Amino acid sequence: MTTSEAYDVIIIGGGLAGLCCALHLQKYELKILLIEKQSYPKHKVCGEYVSNEVLPYLGWLNIDPKAHGAVPINQFEISTRHGETIESGLPLGGFGMSRYALDTLLYNEVVPKSEVVIDTVTSVEFQDNIFVVNTQSKKSFQAPYAVGAFGKRSILDKQMDRKFVNERTHWMAVKAHYDYSFPENKVALHNFEGGYCGLSQTETGAVNACYLTTLKSFRACDSLEEFQQKVMSENSRLKDFFENAIPLFEKPLTISQISFAKKSIIEDHIFMLGDSAGLIHPLCGNGMAMAIHSAKLFSELYLKEIRNKNGNRDSLEHAYKKAWKANFAERLRTGSRIQRLLLNNTAASFAYTAVNRFPSILPYIIKKTHGTALV
Repeated sequence: MTTSEAYDVIIIGGGLAGLCCALHLQKYELKILLIEKQSYPKHKVCGEYVSNEVLPYLGWLNIDPKAHGAVPINQFEISTRHGETIESGLPLGGFGMSRYALDTLLYNEVVPKSEVVIDTVTSVEFQDNIFVVNTQSKKSFQAPYAVGAFGKRSILDKQMDRKFVNERTHWMAVKAHYDYSFPENKVALHNFEGGYCGLSQTETGAVNACYLTTLKSFRACDSLEEFQQKVMSENSRLKDFFENAIPLFEKPLTISQISFAKKSIIEDHIFMLGDSAGLIHPLCGNGMAMAIHSAKLFSELYLKEIRNKNGNRDSLEHAYKKAWKANFAERLRTGSRIQRLLLNNTAASFAYTAVNRFPSILPYIIKKTHGTALV
């Protein structure tokens, strides 16, 4: 095992949360190591709609998505399983940008000042207030603080025996890009039996289609194509989409064993960011913004508690748990309630009728799953 020199912070995972955390901390001349298992650029299973709440913070990080083609979005459409629709303005708005482009934009800003290692972390050991992070290529790195930004599910979750890993989950997600005529200023959420599908434009003009479904619903079919034709296309909006959209990927990306169970915000003294700390239901369209926001929370608290006040690990852990819960706990609960409602035929029908009669309900619900502009 080859041991490298020590760092101030090691970030495990190079998605939105990990990259933004590195960008933030490197502004203060800290020695940062980011470890990501896959090379950039890359596509990821993701809704690819980002709330505008993070734009001021991204600007502070020297990131301007709109200058790189991000599509402004200010309209929202939701449909029932049979294609009945309701439309609403988005209170804060957002933008559409592929993870392929956004992650690469962030990565290119990180590499001049921080070290990035493309490797798979196999274990993390904590002893005498120092983390030792070991990788598949037999390298070992050390730092007094470690951040977990490795997403929805990782081999590290199993290694740490995190509670949610041992709980049964019945969700899978599928994502692909398509050539399809779709309003560039709109994000749509179309429901079907056992799940829902989001549509929005990306910076290339391609439409991102990302859907979440229960394994029970999917297993009634023999393939993704059959599932899209027989189950999802019961919704007339999705029927039109899959009949007319031209796939741009060789095959869709998939991910299974998605867990929405409660997660530990700090695990074995590792600070969890983004999906590693808690996964909001994709129907809320706010997971990417929450990941970015969590990076801001940790970075600001680390600088305040450790660097500026010379505080200790306990004070930082307490402050981060408190801040994370204050900003995200209610959003996660609201997302869970909305998902349960939409997956219940009777409740979803009642909700559609209520929102149709009182349209102001929809923007109110959207606000409950989103934050305010980060400054």
